[in-house]
Amino acid sequence: MRFIDEALVTVFSGKGGPGCLSFRRERFIERGGPDGGDGGHGGSVIFRADPGKRTLFDLRRQKLLRAKNGMPGLGQNKHGKNGADLILPVPAGTIVTNAETGEVIKDITEPGTEFIVAQGGMGGRGNKRFASSTHKAPRFAQPGMPGVELSLKLELKLLADVGIVGLPNAGKSTLISRISSARPKVANYPFTTLTPSLGMVVPDFGEPFAVADIPGLIEGAHEGTGLGIQFLKHVERTGILIHLIDISETDPDDPLEAFNLINRELALYSKTLAEKSQVVVLNKIDLTDAEEKVERFKQAYKGGEVLTLSAATGEGTKELVRILAQKLGRENEQQ
Repeated sequence: MRFIDEALVTVFSGKGGPGCLSFRRERFIERGGPDGGDGGHGGSVIFRADPGKRTLFDLRRQKLLRAKNGMPGLGQNKHGKNGADLILPVPAGTIVTNAETGEVIKDITEPGTEFIVAQGGMGGRGNKRFASSTHKAPRFAQPGMPGVELSLKLELKLLADVGIVGLPNAGKSTLISRISSARPKVANYPFTTLTPSLGMVVPDFGEPFAVADIPGLIEGAHEGTGLGIQFLKHVERTGILIHLIDISETDPDDPLEAFNLINRELALYSKTLAEKSQVVVLNKIDLTDAEEKVERFKQAYKGGEVLTLSAATGEGTKELVRILAQKLGRENEQQ
């Protein structure tokens, strides 16, 4: 199934059923009085964060979504049946926005969360409700309240502890397949990965954590070049970034070129992204001349520790997992 991260839908909550105008009429009983029951309430439209959902694919196919209307009240003080709620399962990480105003209505982050996006209309009161000592035979009932119509934009942002960023063909897909359960497409050409992948990593010590493989970013990504904005929004959800660099492609005269390009795109898109903690990782150290290029990079880089590994052979990947688990553990302790 394709990864679908946006959907436009229009939702309608149910109308309230009208109250009943009725009088009790039985043999040998005169002036039985009003006995009109209330109308049923209209169904509400409810979003539920379903742990089993990974995409917005189903909602992308359904443009109009309606809850059931309430039924009219009946005589003999019978309440009309309430309209059934419409419950829409979505993945955790879904942001619900008013498509007309741009206002964020709800950011659904916790699995199992439910919230009512469109409240159903109240049922009308039957004429029995309006009877009093001075008004014993009301000849009117209340109509049901209308439902709510909303145009919504649904946007899914991946929820991951760690995001892997880097230029196309840096080896992100190979790395996530090496350290996690994810199995993205891997090939030796740029833009192999066209959709984000999510995998669970189980370290030797500490809690398991989720890693997202963010498809390759290029210059101008913050303005939408390539599929930049579509992918950068997923990086916002991650706690730590693995900044993966193909050491074989670094320029000896400017070893930090790729590193600076990606960081510039992150900063231009969002200040939050620019401030995220990064683990700088040099990949493909198994290739020829990698050792010399690693030394050039480390000499030019002034930001702290640099890890080296080969995603293809697995060399250095256990050390990366250990460091990530430690960093995430410290973050959780501080929260």
